[in-house]
Amino acid sequence: MAICVTDCPRLSEQTLANFQQAEVATVHEAQGRCGLMHADMKPIYRPAAIAGNAVTCQVAPGDNWMIHVAVEQCQPGDVLVVTPTSPCSDGFFGDLLATSLKARGVKGLIINGGVRDIATLTEMGFPVWSKTVYAQGTVKETVASVNVPVVCAGALVNPGDLIVADDDGVVVVPRLQADAVFDKVSQRLANEASKRDRLAAGELGLDIYNMRERLAEKGLRYVSYHEQQS
Repeated sequence: MAICVTDCPRLSEQTLANFQQAEVATVHEAQGRCGLMHADMKPIYRPAAIAGNAVTCQVAPGDNWMIHVAVEQCQPGDVLVVTPTSPCSDGFFGDLLATSLKARGVKGLIINGGVRDIATLTEMGFPVWSKTVYAQGTVKETVASVNVPVVCAGALVNPGDLIVADDDGVVVVPRLQADAVFDKVSQRLANEASKRDRLAAGELGLDIYNMRERLAEKGLRYVSYHEQQS
C-alpha cells in the first residue's frame, strides 16, 4: 500500500540552529560513528552544507512521480530525502523540481539515485547530494510512499530526523536524540580546539594522545639508520 503521511513532527528551530555550523564528521563521531550514508553520496558542487528536518520519499525505479507528492509536504527548513525502491541511477531530479522545492524553503536534496541539470542547480545555489549524475529521464506511472521510514544509502531515515550534509557526506541523527548529540558535538569541538592550539604550537600527536606507550606495547621499536644498516 502506498501512503503519504502528513503533519510529521519536526525539530525545534533552536535545535536546527544549533546544527547549522556542525560538520558531518564531528556529528558522526559524536553519535558513536553511526548514521553515515554510503561514501558515494556526494554533493554536486562545493562548498555545500545544510542541516534540516527529513521529509522522506520513496520512488519506483525510473519514476519520479512521488517526488511531486513529497514537495507538497515540505516546509521551510526541510531536507528532502529520496530513495528508489530498487537500485536505479536515472536522473530523477532536475532544475524544475529544485525550483519548486526552493520556493517552499527546502534546504536541499539527498537522493540515492541520479540527478541532472547540475549546472543550473549550481547556478541556483540549490545543494544536492546524490549517488550519481545521469541525464536519463524518468516517467510518472508508479506510486510509492512519502514520509515513511526509509533506508537511504545504507542509513535509516525517519520523517523529522535531522539531516546534516556537507562536503564530506551525509549523516542522519534520530529526531529524539538530536539535542543529546549536539551536547556531544559541542564537547568534541571544544576538545578539538584545545588540541589544535597545541598542535599549532609544535606539540606532537604522539604526546598529546599518549601514543608512545601503546605503540611500544604493540611492538614498535625505534632504531637509528646506522643500526638498521648494520
